[in-house]
Amino acid sequence: MTEYLREILSERQVSTTEDARAEHSGDWATLSEWVTPDPVEPDVVVYPETTPEVAAVLEAATERGVPVTPYAAGTSLEGNPVPVHGGISMDLTRMDSVLDIRPEDFQIDVEPGVMGPAVQEAAGDHGLFFPPLPSSGDISTIGGMIANAASGMETVKYGEVADWVLELEVVLADGSVITTGSKAPKTSAGYNLRDLFVGSEGTLGVVTRATLELAGRPAQQRGGRAIFSTLADATAAVKDVVTAGVDVAKIELMDTTAAQMSNAYTGASLPDAPMVFLEFHADHNVDDEITFCRDVIETHDPETFETASDDRMADLWEARTELAYALSEYDPDRQPLHAGDVTVPISEYGSVIEYAKQRGDEADLPVACFGHAGDGNIHYAVLVDDDDDGEVERGKRVYADVVDRAIAVGGTATGEHGVGRGKRRYLVDEHGEATVEAMRAIKRALDPTDTLNPGKMFPETADDGRLREPEN
Repeated sequence: MTEYLREILSERQVSTTEDARAEHSGDWATLSEWVTPDPVEPDVVVYPETTPEVAAVLEAATERGVPVTPYAAGTSLEGNPVPVHGGISMDLTRMDSVLDIRPEDFQIDVEPGVMGPAVQEAAGDHGLFFPPLPSSGDISTIGGMIANAASGMETVKYGEVADWVLELEVVLADGSVITTGSKAPKTSAGYNLRDLFVGSEGTLGVVTRATLELAGRPAQQRGGRAIFSTLADATAAVKDVVTAGVDVAKIELMDTTAAQMSNAYTGASLPDAPMVFLEFHADHNVDDEITFCRDVIETHDPETFETASDDRMADLWEARTELAYALSEYDPDRQPLHAGDVTVPISEYGSVIEYAKQRGDEADLPVACFGHAGDGNIHYAVLVDDDDDGEVERGKRVYADVVDRAIAVGGTATGEHGVGRGKRRYLVDEHGEATVEAMRAIKRALDPTDTLNPGKMFPETADDGRLREPEN
């Protein structure tokens, strides 16, 4: 397989070593046997460094019927970059340049392998920043964020990564290079192909350049934390803060179980109680917004409400920021089954969390609920003993039931982690067969040979992984 690749790329850009193939056999989801029972090694790993090299590899692979799976930092959580049919793993991390920054236009051009901190550093030199970075932004690439339609803690104020993408350069499966979107603030010229590639998880094309919009850094930042006696009070407070129109930059929730785990990990002396974490950004009068928020929250009987600025903000937020590590360290006999990720209308936020807790109690399993509360994003972790088949099966049922409930109330099976392998079975339930068939038609039109990331997105690919033409 590698001879033709070595004619396109240099020796150092093509690897068949066991280490390279093992490194590209999975992502963070491979820790979950439910999503990826076994890592799948590609036959070869390539490291293109330019758009023409990406195009040449894709053209050659398509001509030979070889699947190509784009790969970035490997931090996705649904098995998105697992090369389930072998072939080529295309690692884009060497395309890691900030190409240009135009502060007068609030724009930056980057290659797909650029990490979040590099964007923030380049923008920060001009008093700007890229607001929608996900929680994993420090260790994730811009290309991966675009492919997975990422979002994070500040989505409630600033929106998703998709909202800050202006223009994309994309290589299609046959090697064609197209440009979608515009550097202009708006355009109504033709189909909006830019947004088609955002969230496509590398199944339609490979992004090789992105123009991102930037924002001015807020002059004032404050952090806050409210502790409640009941989960119902905490979720009701979140809903009212959002619906009242409080200009909050972040609003995160942790239930009692999550708080208990975080306290144990950090050694904090906070009560094991539901908590809401807040952050405010403004150029002036930030204290007025905090007062507004306090007035709304106090109608839900918080035990405490405190705010801080500067270094003290990190102390207020520590329980939330350390939670990912706390979940895995809390119980040596039980580990999170998988990273739960649903999003629901804000009016349903409290009821779906209560349902998740109820299902955990019924299954006799701890369920920690937390997440980006302001946009209705619920993350949840069902802890199970991996050696207890009964617990694992009960945990899977709880996990699936929460997804089903989210869809039933008008929400989505995945707010930010993507479909990948783990959420394929929910696509028709959420969108309907006719809509999913429209998605298949787009895939067939842009990638008729199913070269790009086969075995992802669509439910029927669970068995053979190849998206076939419909029978007449």
